[in-house]
Amino acid sequence: MTEDGLKRTDGNGKPRASAASGRGPARSRRAPVRHEAAGPAPRWAVRVVAVGLVLAALNLRPAISALGPLLKEIRGDLGMSGAVAGLLTSVPALCFAAFGSLAPRLARRRGPAPVVFAGMVAIAAGLTLRPLAGGTAAFLAASALALAGIAVSNVLMPVVVKRWFPSRIGSMTGLYSMGLALGTACAAAVTVPMTDALGGSWRAGLGAWALLGVLAILPWAVVLKDPGSRRTEAPAGGDSAAASTAEGEAARIRIGASPTAWALAVFFGLQASAAYIILGWLPQIFRDAGVSASSAGLMLAVTMGMGVPLAFVVPRLAARMRHQGPLVVALGLCGLTGYAGLWLAPAGGAWLWALLLGIANCAFPVALTMISLRSRSSAGVVKLSAFAQSTGYLLSIPGPLLVGVLRDASGGWHVPLLLMAGLLLAQTLTGVLAGRDRVIEDGR
Repeated sequence: MTEDGLKRTDGNGKPRASAASGRGPARSRRAPVRHEAAGPAPRWAVRVVAVGLVLAALNLRPAISALGPLLKEIRGDLGMSGAVAGLLTSVPALCFAAFGSLAPRLARRRGPAPVVFAGMVAIAAGLTLRPLAGGTAAFLAASALALAGIAVSNVLMPVVVKRWFPSRIGSMTGLYSMGLALGTACAAAVTVPMTDALGGSWRAGLGAWALLGVLAILPWAVVLKDPGSRRTEAPAGGDSAAASTAEGEAARIRIGASPTAWALAVFFGLQASAAYIILGWLPQIFRDAGVSASSAGLMLAVTMGMGVPLAFVVPRLAARMRHQGPLVVALGLCGLTGYAGLWLAPAGGAWLWALLLGIANCAFPVALTMISLRSRSSAGVVKLSAFAQSTGYLLSIPGPLLVGVLRDASGGWHVPLLLMAGLLLAQTLTGVLAGRDRVIEDGR
């Protein structure tokens, strides 16, 4: 199906059922989705939102991925203890869970665009203040400010896609996911050379990323000139009754009672845990197998870099599927093959294992796409996104820590790899459940 063909489908990317088809759920979900469109927004506003979406995506990870390469210098300058440095690896997930849960209330009061604008301001402010910190407490506070902005923006990105691009959920989620992956990889790769070019101070290297934060503010400031940007829903053709129906359904959602919401939250958490494990431990697995430090770093870059092209393709594919389960299974098989390779021949096939694990990491854009597809309305997507991401990031915290504990206790990587494979099997199962053809408004 072409992108134009999606315009003749419902918000889940599926053909609308006729009234005579006898399919109750399809009939009930048809009308609200048809009326929630980006029609009332001026064309210029939709275009500016698209630019803002990409710049926001580029800006949502450098605050995290730029930190690792300079952590040694930061610790030495600020007198940061090893315990606090270890805490920094868990702070992002904790902030995403804590602050992300505030996004639905803020979006209901102000609309998604003003909240994303505030999130971009918080990120830019945090990144500006962090290099000025004279001690550990100030550094952590500035980091928390930036992470708070990232958290609310994380939750609202699927809402922005649903609100302004209801007929292009797959392509716009792919564009956002590609920007996210690109921002992550660039910050990890460029921070040290940029620091050297700016005189060698970690403060200059970290502070330079604030310029990207400022750039991301600009399009959202322009979007706010459109009065419609402050509404959660966008009733097409001025049909306020349809918008009221969609918002009324969303208000009645008991998100914690929805099996689909829980499946999506667990799936999101397990894929995030797998990504953090790979990001933190894959180079060490290769190095323990005899791979050089430089080669191990390049292999991690390959793994992370796979998300750039695939993040644009995978969500479009997911949006065209009635059930995303087969796609989840395919990604899971890639990950299990990669883990098996690390068990049997970690050095011999290192490049192949890195490639396969990079493909498996594309479960993240699939999860984002499913968040947009599992509700009829933008208001419902707000609730689902906040629940899935806040719960998921909390669930992701123990995984990387357990891998380190098991590595020290067993003296090798076989036991940790068993844990990683077990988590991936659970991720695949919950992803299949979350990918079923249903929406949370139906209480399922």
